[in-house]
Amino acid sequence: MADHDSYPNCIICDSPTRYYFSKTYPVYPGSPFADGLTVDYSTCSCCGFVLSETHARMPRALWSSLNVSWHHYYEHPAAPKLTNQPPYANQALALAMLGTNGVVDLGDALDYAAGYATMAQFLRKYFGISINTFDRYVRNPDPAIRYVEEDALGKYKLVINSAMFEHVLDRAALDEVNGLVADDGVLMLHTVICERIPPDPNWFYLTPMVHTAFHTNKSTAILMEQWGYAASIYCPQAKSWFLFKQGSALLDRLEAAVNAINRESQTEFLIYKKGFVDYWKGF
Repeated sequence: MADHDSYPNCIICDSPTRYYFSKTYPVYPGSPFADGLTVDYSTCSCCGFVLSETHARMPRALWSSLNVSWHHYYEHPAAPKLTNQPPYANQALALAMLGTNGVVDLGDALDYAAGYATMAQFLRKYFGISINTFDRYVRNPDPAIRYVEEDALGKYKLVINSAMFEHVLDRAALDEVNGLVADDGVLMLHTVICERIPPDPNWFYLTPMVHTAFHTNKSTAILMEQWGYAASIYCPQAKSWFLFKQGSALLDRLEAAVNAINRESQTEFLIYKKGFVDYWKGF
């Protein structure tokens, strides 16, 4: 049990944090915790960001073991899906549409924390698009998947990050993702971002034992500003944001491109906003 009076400042905005609530996770096959694990969560007094202090204080070797065992048991392609998976098919469609319209550069893209490369497989099979992938913990043995070794990572015009922002333990992990985005590039982000994180141990996004960080509209807007992003697009169908750096040459025509795609699809497929698209107001 963490000391509730000694939580560090928020990793997003550096404001004071406080104890928020706790959740006890049961044992699962392969778990490094023979008796389950009780997790304490803190919340930021300013931006509302919520972090697992228990995971943050965990030895990195133990955190790595937890990640490997959890992903192998719950997220392996052959395993039953007990948690909400990202909408990979819709994300691939959104990427293909934005790529065709020159809004993102799929020729210089990296799917960071790609897991078993589900996104890359969708893009290759259904759209004929091949992208680079990277993951520290798991790999798909399919030789067609283009995994990049860690020491070969560079900067990319498009960094795809699907369902990783809820797995971080510290600010360095977030900054590492942003550091891969070129100065004129785009960060595609999929995670749950809402107005307020509920102090409810049964909240659906707490189901995975490896979900450690929970972002609000305010905390994400702060991150965008700190990292130098000027505008964003949200795709409700793909549940994904596309953040555009201040150096992007697309900024002046981004809103027009979104409007054209929406007219073509005859629906509000994309939502544009200067700053962060604070789409989800619930919780």
